[in-house]
Amino acid sequence: MDVAALTALDVHVHIESDDHGHFSLDEELLDASAKYFRAGQDRTPNLTQVAEHYRARTMAAVVFTVDATTNLGHPALSSEEIAVQAAAHADVLIPFGSVDPLQGADAVRRARVLVEEYGVYGFKFHPTLQGFAPDDPAFAPLWDEIESLGVIALFHTGQTGIGAGLPGGRGLKLRYSDPMLLDDVAADHPHLKIIMAHPAVPWVDAAISIATHKSNVYIDLSGWSPKYFPAQLVRQANTVLRHKVLFGSDFPVLTPDRWLGDFERLDMKEEVRPLILKQNAATVLGLTAS
Repeated sequence: MDVAALTALDVHVHIESDDHGHFSLDEELLDASAKYFRAGQDRTPNLTQVAEHYRARTMAAVVFTVDATTNLGHPALSSEEIAVQAAAHADVLIPFGSVDPLQGADAVRRARVLVEEYGVYGFKFHPTLQGFAPDDPAFAPLWDEIESLGVIALFHTGQTGIGAGLPGGRGLKLRYSDPMLLDDVAADHPHLKIIMAHPAVPWVDAAISIATHKSNVYIDLSGWSPKYFPAQLVRQANTVLRHKVLFGSDFPVLTPDRWLGDFERLDMKEEVRPLILKQNAATVLGLTAS
């Protein structure tokens, strides 16, 4: 990947369908999410379509699915297949894996395989969707393994559009995505790079505090148009967190075009913009940027 040639590096892109006609979520959850985000574009592009989308924009993207098989009773897309296909688009795609924490030792073993045999750069977790509390000691072996592998753990934080507007939110519990649950994980695994995804509303101040306090914790700015960012997040991104915040879109529910257009109008220092759009992510991912 020629990082120097890229205009931006998007660290938060979902693969929602595969080449076999399978989807990452059932139809009710996909529809609820699309309605929440008012997504007018194709909600379920496959990996090849995602690669073409980013290549046309001279951008790169971190791509992943979420394995919530146990909690949802819906079979996940294959992280192995995503990694193999991403390798064919290595000029623009960076694969992350996903394992189901509720599968215990099997998740730990699969995490190692995904890194050592499939070359993933990290793992995506969605505590609300997967139905687990990250600070539960039962999951420490998984964090130990990912830390020892030297790759990244990216956690959804805050509100989610998945299940939004449905009775009981389809049973999905927002409290599992409180970023304070990641403070123990970061403290107990100081060499584990953690990215807290999204502005973490309604817990944005907690996310800011953790990213400020823990050198191994970062924030991606996905899932929200920049024009809706909380003022304190913009202020910190401009100052003490200028090296800790990363561009993420949440494609396909929020396009990089829309995100970047609104980011252009945000009150950000000019010297901070390239850090957020590419350089910080390249550093966290271990890539070379200019």
